[in-house]
Amino acid sequence: MINVIWLILMTSGIVYAGINGRIEFVTASAINAATNAVELAINLIGVMCLWLGIMKIAELSGLIKAVSYILNPLVGLLFPSIPKNHPAMGAIILTISANMLGLGNAVTPLGIKAMQELQTLNSQKDTATPAMCTLLALCTTGFTLVPATIIALRSAAGSVNPTEIVGPTLVVSLFATIFVLIVDRLCRAVWKR
Repeated sequence: MINVIWLILMTSGIVYAGINGRIEFVTASAINAATNAVELAINLIGVMCLWLGIMKIAELSGLIKAVSYILNPLVGLLFPSIPKNHPAMGAIILTISANMLGLGNAVTPLGIKAMQELQTLNSQKDTATPAMCTLLALCTTGFTLVPATIIALRSAAGSVNPTEIVGPTLVVSLFATIFVLIVDRLCRAVWKR
């Protein structure tokens, strides 16, 4: 469906430019956008390498285990249906930790792994469990202490102060996470799951 929407938007833009006799602007804009995308990607490589390196150092130094240890009681409350030492619990903690550090690129594979582990506990393989829904909600809101990916994007785009987003991101992601957890619990109460 999204491909159809993009096709309609692109086609209508090209037709509109052709009707107004400005088709050369479409070509120039396409080339400029492609050039800007490549430049942004190259600028992002360095910044993402820095943050992923910091994440690796945090993992090797034991900081990730410390964060996991701190998060374990909270995650146990959020996911009461998961056995304490099940691999899903570790995958969920890693996913939440990566979200807290703002590493969106790392969250996706960790979240998929957590969902796969949760699926092993699922008796109805074609239906999402409440734990799966809670994890999806948490990953969607993504409570973030350090929005590393956003800082990297802002830095690559030439922002004068790329870290000024930290405060607002912290507040918004905290309130979004609290709200989604309340809605999650209300939905569980309504549907008795």
